[in-house]
Amino acid sequence: MGRKKFSEKEINIIRKLLASKMTAKRGQQKMVRHTLRTVFEFNISDYNVPGKAFSPEDLDECVRRGRIQVLDDATIEAMKLRHAEKKQHEAALQQAEAVANGDVVDWQKVLEEWNAYYGVNNAEGNEE
Repeated sequence: MGRKKFSEKEINIIRKLLASKMTAKRGQQKMVRHTLRTVFEFNISDYNVPGKAFSPEDLDECVRRGRIQVLDDATIEAMKLRHAEKKQHEAALQQAEAVANGDVVDWQKVLEEWNAYYGVNNAEGNEE
């Protein structure tokens, strides 16, 4: 499931990408879909009718019906920041759990121990 809230600028870019996808060859269509998924977190499958191509007009219809919300740039940037912070927190939590379970080695701790043993005062390798 992708995002449902976009800025006006993002919607305009998505609209242009969808228009180019409609006239592109298969390989180019794949690249457009990849860009939509990775850059905008926009999944066509969240909105289209199976078996029917998703067009810029379909995008506009989703906006008109409220399936896609258009918000101001500042709100979208704040939302993206919160999302990135959440992903970072979840990754740190997974890493901590893996270390606690003994599944992986905490390389930062190993580096600290190494530096302490060999008398290195920072990660750049400067001798004390």
